[in-house]
Amino acid sequence: MDFSAGDAVHVTALGTGVILEVRNGRRYLVSIKGRAVEVRAGQLTAVAPGRAPRRAAAPAAARTTPVATRTQAPASLDLHGRTTGEAVEALDAFLNEALLASLAEVRVIHGRSGGRVKAAVHARLRALSVVRAFRVDERNAGVTLVYF
Repeated sequence: MDFSAGDAVHVTALGTGVILEVRNGRRYLVSIKGRAVEVRAGQLTAVAPGRAPRRAAAPAAARTTPVATRTQAPASLDLHGRTTGEAVEALDAFLNEALLASLAEVRVIHGRSGGRVKAAVHARLRALSVVRAFRVDERNAGVTLVYF
């Protein structure tokens, strides 16, 4: 099923949200509880606005099994040697992992020379509503600290 911006959806293991943006490769940027998360179409179920998604009855054994959540994710991402396009794509995947692991702060290592990757990273961070703040590390100008 194809979705469009503004559609209410349920994301497996995360909850109900609204599609903010449609991306290539059947990927979607979804706002869930004030955070933007990129997901694939296979993880989405359509939901009527204002209604909770219907869940199929699970077998008794499955009802007692806790839902798996991601508890570990790397706290830093090194973008050395990547083009700006590759860097932004890696940044999106990294931020999704950090959000799923409920990290409050991460480090993005972009380097000091040239500044193109740094500028692309900062532009992408400004565009994401889930990012509360970011700043260049005063101890290392080649690192940006990101806060959720």
